[in-house]
Amino acid sequence: MIDLTLAEIAAAMNGRLVIGGSVDSVSADTIVSGESQTDSREVKAGQIFFARRGEETDGHLFVAKAVDAGAALLVVEREVDDRVPQIVVADATIALGQLATAVVHRVRAAGELTIVGITGSNGKTTTKNLVAAMAERRGSSVASEKSFNNEVGGPLTMLRVQQDTRTLVAEMGASAEGEIARLTAMAPPSIGVVLTVGLAHAGEFGGIETTFRTKSEMVRDLPDSAVAVLNRDDPHVSRMAELTQARVRWFGLHPEAHVRASDIDSDAAGTRFTLHIDGESAPVNFHVLGEHHVTNALAAATVGHELGLSLGEIVDSLQSATKAARWRMEVMGGRDGVTIVNDAYNASPDSMAAGIRTLAQIRKPDGRSVAVLGAMSELGEYSIEEHIRIGLQAVRLRINELVVVGKEARQLHISAINEGSWDGESVFFEEQDEAFDYLMSTLQPNDTVLVKSSNSAGLRFLGDRLGEAFA
Repeated sequence: MIDLTLAEIAAAMNGRLVIGGSVDSVSADTIVSGESQTDSREVKAGQIFFARRGEETDGHLFVAKAVDAGAALLVVEREVDDRVPQIVVADATIALGQLATAVVHRVRAAGELTIVGITGSNGKTTTKNLVAAMAERRGSSVASEKSFNNEVGGPLTMLRVQQDTRTLVAEMGASAEGEIARLTAMAPPSIGVVLTVGLAHAGEFGGIETTFRTKSEMVRDLPDSAVAVLNRDDPHVSRMAELTQARVRWFGLHPEAHVRASDIDSDAAGTRFTLHIDGESAPVNFHVLGEHHVTNALAAATVGHELGLSLGEIVDSLQSATKAARWRMEVMGGRDGVTIVNDAYNASPDSMAAGIRTLAQIRKPDGRSVAVLGAMSELGEYSIEEHIRIGLQAVRLRINELVVVGKEARQLHISAINEGSWDGESVFFEEQDEAFDYLMSTLQPNDTVLVKSSNSAGLRFLGDRLGEAFA
């Protein structure tokens, strides 16, 4: 974070500064510049600890641990440990966002900060990582860590900005209407990216039209000096061009896209395609597995072009990427020719379908395709229908074996066996340990295995175990 006095921090969040009697050599003019944390286990010396009240716990219970770890400032909703200065606020989560807003505004007013906001039902983290790598080529940059994209993770990322930061790459997610608007108000994007509008989180949003309205918050308030980077292949995203004052830049496979791909070819080593940007073309050897990630690469390339990178720099950056992100089409294994593709960090119907298509494409001629699938969460009323659809797809793409794990995904298994095309090629286990033992006893040389589920199903850990077993 930039240097701010305790008084300035308190003013930014409309808080009351309290300096206890046991605090020596500290005044309202004392400067704090450490990062902010909401988890006491992550606190390091000189940092700010925000004692948030969550659904399951209360950050005030962990104040002492934060102070013991070296916290220089506490943001609290009631006075607590007086060993360090405290700022008392009405709501610590709101205060976190207020401080982030103030820091971003100050840096932007004093320097050349470009803010890139990225949202979409699928592909946010992968695209964010690709854009962040390109942004590094133009100077100091800050990007969301992991999947920090909500009312807490977003501000924590923004508060890492320094005076010399040239680019802030912010992943912006939502589980309800208004959340992306709040994030964009904290850090108004110069470049707003919308990737897809799909059924991810449909149970929370209540339907595709609500998802459309929520994701369109990214571009609705962009000024005419900003750029809206939109997916020309997604009909819902395409509609957003009518809702923004910003200059629109299309990406996708559509011939009207300003940044597009052709000649796409995929295998277990990655994806090759020709990249076209405003009349220039170049081949790309993209090492990230799965044709669906070409869309993310095109979005990143569009942003890179807007940031001033040349076609050659964009291609070099894309070719330097080795994987999308941890647990996202992560290639593991190798012993006996067995390939494990661990893609179990998130799963929506669209990404699950894309993963199964990729598995069918990359299966080795002398090996089998094995799909280890768990539940897709947060689908609400669409859950049964979408699990049925994925089971049918696995059969129709001739996946050699389907291993379904977890009772929440049982409908997927039932759908596959009801299709009638198989005879015992779909099996079901309630527990991961049972599935692991089964796979270890049945996998054959040169098999290709996709492990895919929503984060809550936890199959990423099963994928890790298989990857280590066949390392």
